[in-house]
Amino acid sequence: MRKLAVLMFQTLDGVIQGPSSPDEDPSDGFTQGGWAVPYWEGVMAQVLVEAMDAPYDILFGRRTYDIFAGHGPGDGPENPAATKLHQARKYVVTSQGGSLEWNNSYVLKGGMISAVTRLKAENGPLLQTHGSGQLVHSLLAAGLVDELRLWTFPVVLGAGRKMFPNGSPLASFQTLKSVPVENGTVMTIYRSAGRA
Repeated sequence: MRKLAVLMFQTLDGVIQGPSSPDEDPSDGFTQGGWAVPYWEGVMAQVLVEAMDAPYDILFGRRTYDIFAGHGPGDGPENPAATKLHQARKYVVTSQGGSLEWNNSYVLKGGMISAVTRLKAENGPLLQTHGSGQLVHSLLAAGLVDELRLWTFPVVLGAGRKMFPNGSPLASFQTLKSVPVENGTVMTIYRSAGRA
């Protein structure tokens, strides 16, 4: 059986929507997209070491999958992190039609909860979810998340979709590691300790 880790960028007030660019996710009138970009350099170096060094497979929601597939850097010896990303098996939760063009990509069939439960029961590397806020909310509600790897940026937006919206299920976590980045962002890794 393998574990599922959520990788997420969030603001101090818990917003996870649109960290990478203004047009990444303007749903619900969100206009603050791109808030993480000024902090990328130090954060991405830490992400590569803490989250993308060991082998992994990825679980995506469709919107995040399309962003990664459409804007991912090329692989090759000059970019080993991108090579690992391209080589990883990518499982996509989607109700949309159309094919998945990125290599090693697979649509999860059946109900999302049962499909992810089956994936976790298989032998294989760590499953990671990158972004995919709506999917993460469902995974947390179902108790399927084993680990949170959160990068909290020193930014307050006051609006936007949050990591833990009102009505989130009770849960508790054990802090495994907390490491600041020179730019003020803090990486914290939590292990699920079950329902609070």
